Amino acid sequence: MATFNLFNYIEPPLAYYDFENIYSQESWQKKQDWICDYIEQYQPDVIGFQEVFSADALQALLAKQGYVHFCIVDEPTIIDHYICRDPVVALASRYPIKAVSAISAPFHVAESIGLDPEFSFSRKPLRATIDLPHVGDTDCYVVHLKSKRPMLEASTEQHTAGASTPSTKAQVLATLKAEVVGSWGSSIQRGSEAALLYYAIIERREDTGNPVVLMGDFNDDIQQTPLQCLTTNSIRDRQVSDQKQILDTFWLTDSFKLYQTTDYATTDTVRSPTHYFGAKGNVLDYILLSCEFNAEYNASLFEVSDYQTYDRHLINPIFDRDGNSTDHGIVNITLSLRS
Repeated sequence: MATFNLFNYIEPPLAYYDFENIYSQESWQKKQDWICDYIEQYQPDVIGFQEVFSADALQALLAKQGYVHFCIVDEPTIIDHYICRDPVVALASRYPIKAVSAISAPFHVAESIGLDPEFSFSRKPLRATIDLPHVGDTDCYVVHLKSKRPMLEASTEQHTAGASTPSTKAQVLATLKAEVVGSWGSSIQRGSEAALLYYAIIERREDTGNPVVLMGDFNDDIQQTPLQCLTTNSIRDRQVSDQKQILDTFWLTDSFKLYQTTDYATTDTVRSPTHYFGAKGNVLDYILLSCEFNAEYNASLFEVSDYQTYDRHLINPIFDRDGNSTDHGIVNITLSLRS
């Protein structure tokens, strides 16, 4: 399985965000070829995609690679006939997709935690129920949570009558105020998306008992406060030990952590960043799994036998090869039947 942020996957003559952002036919073909090169090398059976503008083009490309099952649950916004924003998530599978649904925030739950009852995800999460070998119906979620980009722009209001531009001090302080409030607003949105998504996963798991795979670009470290709920393994009830058997089936665990607990991992196994901001690397892309894929759970069927981050285009890019690739590493895991 893999999670793959495609970074503005849009077929010309469409443009992303601005009329100047249009791939040439040569650049578009290089991007298509780069995607195929990755798939041919790693051969994931299920792939969750983010930043999809041209779903039909992606579906056609993947069909040639053997992915006969493909789904989306939303469409990008098109402005002025060819400028696009609001890319969507998608999923491709070599195994049958039996059901597809968009995840929406229950209005009564959103309202109960102080959110607008009309709260919505910045990008609609996708749930596809896939018939996986040996496991059967498995609910695979693909997400692209709200980024850390501040939600507010700096104010440029004039502080001196007749002034044509703000003073340097005014600009700096306007930027500071916008970043403080806007960054917190993004955290609220991202954290709310994570909590409401996990709420929906719990409800679905309670109804069906299906195993769960949650993959995507989380736009944050899952150990940070906004996303901690996704991998929580405790509740405040002091009698949690009496409820452990029930709760174990609802926890989600980071696939890298599961890989580290197997005999496949070595003592020097290190996780690579999936995104760089300047020289600083961060892990933003994850695959979380339910207990059916946890070797420490007695009734599990699979274990994580390999975990890789495809990142040569980030750490050692070659323009002719990687010039139209992606700004994220691709997380790829292998699940093997327990012996």
